Amino acid sequence: MIKFHEKDPYAPIQYSYEVENILYKGKSKFQEIMVIQNPHFGKMLILDGVVQITERDEFFYHEMLTHVALHAHPAPKKVIVIGGGDGGAVREILKHKTVEKVYFIEIDEEVINVSRKFFPAVACDVDDPRVEIKCMDGAEFVRGRSSDIDAVIVDSTDIVGFATSLFTKEFFTSIKNCLTENGFYVTLSESLHFHKEIVIEVQETMKGVFPLVDLYAAPIATYAGNWWTFSVGSKGLSPREMRQKFDIKTKYYSDEIHQQAFLPKGMYEKLMQKKLEW
Repeated sequence: MIKFHEKDPYAPIQYSYEVENILYKGKSKFQEIMVIQNPHFGKMLILDGVVQITERDEFFYHEMLTHVALHAHPAPKKVIVIGGGDGGAVREILKHKTVEKVYFIEIDEEVINVSRKFFPAVACDVDDPRVEIKCMDGAEFVRGRSSDIDAVIVDSTDIVGFATSLFTKEFFTSIKNCLTENGFYVTLSESLHFHKEIVIEVQETMKGVFPLVDLYAAPIATYAGNWWTFSVGSKGLSPREMRQKFDIKTKYYSDEIHQQAFLPKGMYEKLMQKKLEW
């Protein structure tokens, strides 16, 4: 059986996956796209040599990326998803009954098309009437927008290449300006095991813009470093507090997980003071 060796730009180790079949291989204007079949993880979506999702464990990432902020908000109605061409974040967001509109901003239309075909259980809601798909740069979409958005969720590739525009002070400022007073911003921010310096950098940049910034984490087996972090910013509301009752169907996320996902405050302070010794 042939093997796929992941080429993660930040990982000090290399992951290897058995390949039962290569279901798709192509190149868009932005990146190389591949879908493989693995005996354990099922179908896997790979962009530029890095695993993005697998059928077996994608719910860990998509549930934690979305539900923490959406439960911390009193009643989210309008949400922007930037990236996330596989559709998993959109699927999870639409579980919230208060949501009326999702702006789905994915720069690479081919990722959406490939996901519709090979990952129908993940991309199942991208064509919901509440979803407006725009294939463009997310930073351009939020620039100068009025303050009418309850949550902005960034589901990008690693912080390299065209994704770097989504991690600048200018971008964070645009996000803050488009949020309502109770709004939240959430982005992936790499692994505490392998990418501690990147985690700190994202937090520090966000702190230069948002009045309140916090960090939570989830275990994700197929992302380099496994201990994956999510950086969250707001104009004042704490994401640690749930303002909605947990009554949606999930596999991993719950009200208990919500409370336990955030870094303990002492550990968070050590991290930001650069005193965590690993």
